Amino acid sequence: MSDLVTGDAVVLGLRSARLPSRALAVLLDLFVYVGCYLVVTFALVFATASLDDAAQAAVSVASLLLVLVGVPIAVETLSHGRSLGKLACGLRVVREDGGPIRFRHALVRGAMGVVELLMTFGTIACIASLVSERGRRLGDVFAGTLVIRERVPGARVMPVPPPPPWLAGRFTGLDLSAVPEGLWLAIRQYLTRMDQLDPHTGAAMAARLADDVVARTGTPPPPGVTAAAFLMAVVHERQTRDAARAFAVQAPPGPGPVAAAVSGPMPMPMPPPGAAPFTAPVAGSAPMSAPAPAPAPAPAPAPAEAPVRRTGFAPPG
Repeated sequence: MSDLVTGDAVVLGLRSARLPSRALAVLLDLFVYVGCYLVVTFALVFATASLDDAAQAAVSVASLLLVLVGVPIAVETLSHGRSLGKLACGLRVVREDGGPIRFRHALVRGAMGVVELLMTFGTIACIASLVSERGRRLGDVFAGTLVIRERVPGARVMPVPPPPPWLAGRFTGLDLSAVPEGLWLAIRQYLTRMDQLDPHTGAAMAARLADDVVARTGTPPPPGVTAAAFLMAVVHERQTRDAARAFAVQAPPGPGPVAAAVSGPMPMPMPPPGAAPFTAPVAGSAPMSAPAPAPAPAPAPAPAEAPVRRTGFAPPG
């Protein structure tokens, strides 16, 4: 689904990075990492001078794995796929659907990079990148990632259009785990370029993508929802879930009870000059009446729901 071609000869896909730019980014990263490794090794030589040879060898191996394996994984995870070399070359590692990578993606890429890049001096990675249609090495294949070009001359990144307001929150309970990444990529690319397509071709493609989503979720859409609006709402729901997991969105705590930290009675405020002093209530006198509450405003009438046209996902004849 990631290689869909529309009737207007528009390929819905990301601009993947090729071998020359990726090799340059890897060389820049290795230059930085090897420099850091030499600095760490030079510092460890003085720190472990009193240890025996076996301990010094163990520390050297641990520092090598930490700098050449652990640091790249941490950098890709924290920077969402932008290492120093990729940032200089205008590249970025993303998921196959175009979303940001997580720790598990960076871990698989780093583990496979030890074999592809370090142990074989990049031979396996070069062969896999040349054979792959989108320039992916084995680490990208196993991790489900793709290296794309972010700085493209004349290219403008179009955001996914928001769903209609009356569809907000309608798919919070929808199970999206069975939808593959390739289908998400095709939906995102279609929604960002739907205005450039022929109306008949765009409606047919929207119906096809919506039917695929319904078949994998097992939940029929609400009646009267068009295919394009259904795709917008489903993509918006997935983006909301990804953002909640990535940034750990939590509701702010409400105001709790305030504990009295000062013992003794609270001092009475002093009256202003010329005003009558405060007097304590006398036993047997009538209690002071509380001020009458202000009348509650009348509830605003609920807006009438717009009539929904029942069209379904069938493509136009």
